Amino acid sequence: MAAAVSSYNNINIKKSLFSTKAIYTPTGSPVKAIVMEYSPTEGQKIEHLLEMPLDKMAAEIERKGKPASGANGNVRLELCISDDRQFCALQLSRFTDFNYRPLFEPRFYEGNDVEYLTKLL
Repeated sequence: MAAAVSSYNNINIKKSLFSTKAIYTPTGSPVKAIVMEYSPTEGQKIEHLLEMPLDKMAAEIERKGKPASGANGNVRLELCISDDRQFCALQLSRFTDFNYRPLFEPRFYEGNDVEYLTKLL
């Protein structure tokens, strides 16, 4: 997913001697990566939520709660989110054949749409 985020139009990658930082250019906010893992049953819930429209997903989380992440699971959610919560990229993968395989291409969200996705955190 790193390649997809770094090639996104509104992301600028700044490299220095000891670090590499991703910046969301419209607001100048740094972008942080988060990896969350889920058990098979919780992974099905997160997959179901991500297939819903964002407003319905947020309502479902309010009603039933967010899926519980764990230390080790066979479903991995990779998120890149700006500190100001105006940009988010995510990708869901499942562990099969000794490797995590993406369930869909990276998805990108900006502006108010990111507020719905923060309910997963």
